[in-house]
Amino acid sequence: MPQALRERPYAAEASGDRTARVAPSGVAADVSLVGEDNSGSSSKQSPAWFEQARTAVNDLHTRSAPVYWIDFTLATAAAWSLAAAYFLAPKWSLLQIAAYLASIVLLFRSGTFIHELVHTRRDQMRWFARAWNLFIGIPFLMPWIFYRNHADHHNARHFGTPRDGEYLPLAASPLRETVKYLAQAPLLPLFMFVRLGVLGPLSWLNRGLREWVLTRASAAVSNPYYAKRFPRRDESHLVIVEAISFVYLLCIAGLLVAGTIDAGHLFMGYLLVAGALGFNWVRNLAAHRYGNRGERMSHLEQMEDSINITGQSWLTVLLFPVGLRYHALHHLFPSLPYHNLGKAHRRLSALLPREAPYHATARRSFFAALAELWRGAKATSVERSAMRRWTDKPDLPRTP
Repeated sequence: MPQALRERPYAAEASGDRTARVAPSGVAADVSLVGEDNSGSSSKQSPAWFEQARTAVNDLHTRSAPVYWIDFTLATAAAWSLAAAYFLAPKWSLLQIAAYLASIVLLFRSGTFIHELVHTRRDQMRWFARAWNLFIGIPFLMPWIFYRNHADHHNARHFGTPRDGEYLPLAASPLRETVKYLAQAPLLPLFMFVRLGVLGPLSWLNRGLREWVLTRASAAVSNPYYAKRFPRRDESHLVIVEAISFVYLLCIAGLLVAGTIDAGHLFMGYLLVAGALGFNWVRNLAAHRYGNRGERMSHLEQMEDSINITGQSWLTVLLFPVGLRYHALHHLFPSLPYHNLGKAHRRLSALLPREAPYHATARRSFFAALAELWRGAKATSVERSAMRRWTDKPDLPRTP
């Protein structure tokens, strides 16, 4: 089993270099210049509190491979064991319902390791990435390479804009946009089936369709307006996982034809995947404030738009596994491994001066963050909807 891995902190955390470099994982190594403003001007001097914060967490960038393996293995083994109980238990029995709920929570936990994978250099933890694909990525029709677009979410040129696949201005748009966002959750497994079971194989036979698929249907996003061509350097990897996923679907079809499973089993499987993915879809509402209207944001502004869930309720534990509760901290220092985020947050909370904007990112619970988003959306008229910029309506004013 690999030993602890040491990664050089992202340059956005360690220097004022404006040059955007890409780490081997595909995630931007230089997410932004700390002193950069939205106009594109810059200053190489970062705030004093940021220097304090960077020094305070400098020893926490080491990834512990054993922690990753043990956490993922235990969660995944328990998740699939409970999933088996869900399939085998009497229909609508208390055992089946309990097994379903417990399995989707644990599958959600195992699934969130995809976020850690895209923040890890590709020459590290390769077998962990393969194991994740084997036990989660392929069964869920979500190979981790689909999430390589996460680089844009940490890029100062893209974060909070229509070019960010993981940002929608929900707090600066009418409530109907949040409803539309939530309505997609039950359809996510269907989208992935169409992508890997239909569009993928057909696109191998048609170059025009292939280009469309690579541009509009090859990224794991919550922003449906996101369009960016899949990187050519990763296409061979994509083709391999597409082929494996298609064979996986053919095997399921074979079992169905042979009578080993029936339509009821397929429906149960759909509910299992939809439940686990839906957990993440709902959790995502408390990752950011979602109030940006499409303007570029500096590194520190990205942090200020992000949220740390500081409460200790059972819901926080269930909805924010693998360090997701410290999302503002993650945007401040993207290379911190999940198992050190809690320690880093406690250090910064105790060390940083009261005026440091880091403290303002704290919300006591998921519901507190959701209520803030709700108030912003409720106060926004259709005419003032920031979503119009996402849908390419150029007449939207550039200021709130």
